[in-house]
Amino acid sequence: MEPEELQNIGVDEHLGDVLPLKEMVFTSDDGSTGDLTQFFADGKPVVLTLYYSDCPMLCSLVLNGLSKATQNIEFAPGRDYRLLTVSIDPEQTVEQCKAARERFEEELPVGKVSGAWRFFRGDTANINHITNAVGFRYFKVEESGEYAHPAVVMILTPEGKISRYLYGIEFKPADLRMALLEASKGKIGTTVDRILLYCYHYDPSSKGYVILAGQVMKLGGGVTVIILAVLLGMLWIKDARKVAKEGSPE
Repeated sequence: MEPEELQNIGVDEHLGDVLPLKEMVFTSDDGSTGDLTQFFADGKPVVLTLYYSDCPMLCSLVLNGLSKATQNIEFAPGRDYRLLTVSIDPEQTVEQCKAARERFEEELPVGKVSGAWRFFRGDTANINHITNAVGFRYFKVEESGEYAHPAVVMILTPEGKISRYLYGIEFKPADLRMALLEASKGKIGTTVDRILLYCYHYDPSSKGYVILAGQVMKLGGGVTVIILAVLLGMLWIKDARKVAKEGSPE
């Protein structure tokens, strides 16, 4: 592959952009065709991956890495979030999509909901539409017919807004968990998860979530104030009872 061709491979992050879901028409692994609004109808964040079935290695590594990460977070696929994988190969068939779904759905953790991970195929125009929208740059190697592409997953909000990009073939469960919390605006998870969301932020340089010392100090200060208020309240009540007892007639 020539150096200039390598420049066509990468990711241009479009954080905050909302995907035009109604304009993106694909065929799912069950043979039905429609726009992607159908996949965002239940108000859950979505993990988007782009792949193709004949990829000799990288696509499987990315999807395996994602599958492994889902097994190590308490959120259940289908119940708390959904996984959407779209082929970048217009020649991919529905049968190949179905085979991929059956393979990777088996690897999802206990508690998953049927249909949590779906695979879609589409024509060149719609593939270009979605790859351009998320900034996914790839290149077809004419000599081999293979696609050279980046290793990345995109986290989308329930409205289809691009919330986060996670890179690599292995994904830290903590990063996936925080990205899903962020995309759902704290609507999934526990109170503790929402507190963690307050304390962490995504650091582009390390490509992961890191703790914000300032936020922790603010949180710690808030907790300290609450504890002091409770203690002072208890002391006040104790003193009030003592005064009342001393002032009561024998």
